[in-house]
Amino acid sequence: MIARSFVSAYLEELYRSLNRNTAIFASFSALAILLACLGLIGLSIATADRRIKEIGVREAMGASTLQILRLLLWQFSKPVLIANVVAWPIAWWSMRRWLDGFAYHVPLNFWLFPAAGFLVLVLGVLTVGAQSFFAASQQPIKALRYE
Repeated sequence: MIARSFVSAYLEELYRSLNRNTAIFASFSALAILLACLGLIGLSIATADRRIKEIGVREAMGASTLQILRLLLWQFSKPVLIANVVAWPIAWWSMRRWLDGFAYHVPLNFWLFPAAGFLVLVLGVLTVGAQSFFAASQQPIKALRYE
């Protein structure tokens, strides 16, 4: 007797593990992004607390809140940009190998990597920006009171 089934059921069976791996990868990616944002918040709080006197002196010497905010955000943007430059070749190589395993090949566009890097940079700036703005907008007398 010949076992018969629909083509859609056969294709679903072929891609069942891929769909499961996609869901697992998406949940772990969301968890990693959440942990990275929490780490950035902690790092920005520690940096602002460590540099509170420097920020107070800069404000007392006439620096605007925007200049101090730019200084603090640039400090956190440099490692993100360096990490992107290092990660792009690794990501391209691993995605190329993964996509080669499929029957129908999809071209891997280069613009995806800078777009992802830009999204990560925006997420980092938004995460660090609030704490940096709070530190930059404080009165300089509070930071310099005990000196």
